[in-house]
Amino acid sequence: MLPDEVLLDHRDWGRREYGDSLAEMRALRTARRRGEIPDTLILVEHPAVITVGVQGRQGDVLPEGIPVFDVERGGKSTYHGPGQLVGYPIVDLTPRGRDVRRFVHDLEEVVIRALAELSIGAGRVNGQRGVWVDGQRKIASIGVAVEEWVAFHGFAVNVDTDLSVFRSFRPCGLPGEVMTSVARERRASASVDDLKGPVVRAWESVFSRPKGEALPGAITPQTAPALP
Repeated sequence: MLPDEVLLDHRDWGRREYGDSLAEMRALRTARRRGEIPDTLILVEHPAVITVGVQGRQGDVLPEGIPVFDVERGGKSTYHGPGQLVGYPIVDLTPRGRDVRRFVHDLEEVVIRALAELSIGAGRVNGQRGVWVDGQRKIASIGVAVEEWVAFHGFAVNVDTDLSVFRSFRPCGLPGEVMTSVARERRASASVDDLKGPVVRAWESVFSRPKGEALPGAITPQTAPALP
């Protein structure tokens, strides 16, 4: 078992194939359940891949030539690829009240705070998961799985991603045109490395709160966009 003072960790996997990352993430989930590691955030960038959550494709015609993985996270189909920072938080929810909704809120908060360091104002949208800019453009997707009260999978932030791939299907069941990126919002080049430091700092500030402490004042959700 870990000593009480070991609370959080993070690991940078650089660029790594999705299949290898998925196997290692699942192994870390087991290690967290056994108390062998603390709550740990994995940061990684994947080669192009489509992942399909438990809600399935639901009529999606996925782009050809890109590997597809069916996984246990919530949600539908989404894209990971170069220029996107993916975060896999391996978190034991039992000391945090087994509150999955709060956990997703906290993941959104991590991304919101990290983007603020890059001068991008982002927030939530009623009825939608993820992080949005101006309530209309989705810059980060969130999909988690929970097994034996240990959460895994996580979030994906478009930094300088090829957004045209999203327009070839319906990511998260939405029109691909709603997807945006750090580079697009800043109208300047950006790299995944630019966001790693802000994400780690936000992870530490959000998830190191004393156990049982109430959520911070809720950010007022923005008005949901009218989507076709």
